[in-house]
Amino acid sequence: MKDPVPSAAALPLLPPDLVGRECELLRLRELVHATPSVAIVGQPGVGKTVMATFTAQQMRDEFPDGCFAIDLRGVDEQPLAVHVVFERLLRALGVPQSDIPANEVEQAGAYRAVLSSRRVLVLLDNAADEAQIRPFLVSAPGCRTLITCRRMLMGLEGVRWLQLGPLEDPDAVALLRSIVGDRVREAPGEAAELAALCGNLPLALRIAGNRLASRPSWSLCYLIGQLRDERTRLTSLSAGDLQVRSALEVSYRRLSPRGRTVFRRLAAVPGSDFGVELVRVAAEMTERDALTCLDELLDASMVLVSPVQGRFRFHDLIRIFARERWEAEDAAAERDRVTQVVLRHLLRVASAAGTQFFASGPRSDIFASVEEALVWLNHEASNWFAAVRAAARRGWHREALGLAKSMHWYSDDHWFVVPWEEVFRIGVDAARALGDKSSEAQQLNFVGWALRFESAALGFHEQALRVAVEVGDALEQVWALAYIGAIHVRDGDADRAREILRRSVELSAPFDFWDVHGVVRYRYGRMLLRLGDTEEAFAVLQAVLADVEAHGTAGLSLRRQSLVAMVNIGVGLCLHELGKCGAAVTMFAQARKIHAENGARLMESGAAIWEGRCRLDAGDTAGAAVVLEEALAACEEFPMTELYAQAKAELARLPGKRVPLGGVLPERS
Repeated sequence: MKDPVPSAAALPLLPPDLVGRECELLRLRELVHATPSVAIVGQPGVGKTVMATFTAQQMRDEFPDGCFAIDLRGVDEQPLAVHVVFERLLRALGVPQSDIPANEVEQAGAYRAVLSSRRVLVLLDNAADEAQIRPFLVSAPGCRTLITCRRMLMGLEGVRWLQLGPLEDPDAVALLRSIVGDRVREAPGEAAELAALCGNLPLALRIAGNRLASRPSWSLCYLIGQLRDERTRLTSLSAGDLQVRSALEVSYRRLSPRGRTVFRRLAAVPGSDFGVELVRVAAEMTERDALTCLDELLDASMVLVSPVQGRFRFHDLIRIFARERWEAEDAAAERDRVTQVVLRHLLRVASAAGTQFFASGPRSDIFASVEEALVWLNHEASNWFAAVRAAARRGWHREALGLAKSMHWYSDDHWFVVPWEEVFRIGVDAARALGDKSSEAQQLNFVGWALRFESAALGFHEQALRVAVEVGDALEQVWALAYIGAIHVRDGDADRAREILRRSVELSAPFDFWDVHGVVRYRYGRMLLRLGDTEEAFAVLQAVLADVEAHGTAGLSLRRQSLVAMVNIGVGLCLHELGKCGAAVTMFAQARKIHAENGARLMESGAAIWEGRCRLDAGDTAGAAVVLEEALAACEEFPMTELYAQAKAELARLPGKRVPLGGVLPERS
């Protein structure tokens, strides 16, 4: 039968340009088929109502007694009362006005009685909370209830949830194209940037599209220019009664006073995501209270769950809104104080985490182990990197230099976590501001290391050498010479490289074997191998390996274990070049095991590629296949195309012929 009173509870109109959401729509249909009540939840402007309405329209044939919708006005100051909703639904279901009971309990009974013999889908749009929804949840076999809400409604029983997020990049551009047309088709790069500035949020995309469609003389670049400025982006994302800011303000007003305070203060978080720790620090409250407020923000979809467990984030537009509210409601002095609290916390904890990777020296009581420090540094990378940038802008030279120096050994095995060149350039500037020449030489060497694949690296190491000689810093002279020699090896200047590298080995003799002398000798052996002096390189590296064993390998720090692995790799490379592939396999396997235990996935994959190569050359195709498949999977985690290509090339050799000795992993001391 047709809807008896369509005007009482008609489905909302759909936009003419619905695109994307294929996977979510399929999942929603599956949920509707499987369970009586389904809730679509998500942040303001994400398209919950459109998704629910489109699904109801698609499934009309499965509900011959009607598809109805009520806007519960849950985000308004006065959400629709339960008795009003019952009255509208009962009228839509054909119950005469005179037969509709006056109180909610009797209305609920009448509603269930009517649905018991029908097949109906009811959309309850924009729900306020559990209390507003609970009376309408029915278990009639042929009926389904669809709910949309900004909150999770976790207090409801028997409800399945579909969390809706922003559109995928191609769908976001497709939505713009469906509204604007040729201007989007003709400028794919600008369209992608415009979608990104809208955070792929359907409401923002629709506003941007409508503004362009109604202003034919505007180019995409013109609107992009308006949106790039975060201070005016939300103002620019308005078209008629469609406004991103208004949609966010409604949810913000419904937060508790303390929830609003925490929301605003989270604008002080400088990175892309955060954990409970930073919520606690920014809000200046206990962890328990921070968790309570975080739950409220999550439930209101004002904070989103990050893909990493225990991490959370703002949608880009909500982050801008949080900063707007912070600037509007909190004094400048208070904002600066909170910002400083967050930045100093990040700088202090990051420096403490970095020192955990040193073989010796002071230890912080913040972290119980290197592994714990590693997890923190990786998770908080965007935050502590932003903090050291902010420290440089604020003139906090000691804090900036302290962080840069603490990252020495952590950066060694974690090349792609942050732009290390910038971190160490900040260190150089801070050292100069403090008049600390030895630290300046060290940081110059670190910048050169970060630029090791570029021609500019040589200039930084030469600067470091001059400064180190000026102040008599023998240690930084050792490292500068080692790096300069390696660059001359790469450039094919063999004689000069040997001379410089020998000087670095001689200068390193008085220093600790593990941290300096052994490392420099190892690098010298590797450079000899690259110069083609395989026999001499083998002798040097075997001698280093003998000294490693003489010093003992039990209970070594991660850094020193890493040196053991690298020496094994160096000896393995020599053995492979000398045609002793079986012996080389043992060396690479030992190195791979050490790197795996240290959590150095990139280094582990490099050792695995060499082990697979040697197994192939030794005739062990089955063993090679296992190792190389593991290496390929590890390489996919990193933007290191050279290693990935090497792993694929070795796998392609399984039925084929041997390939020449390939690239060598770069290392740093």
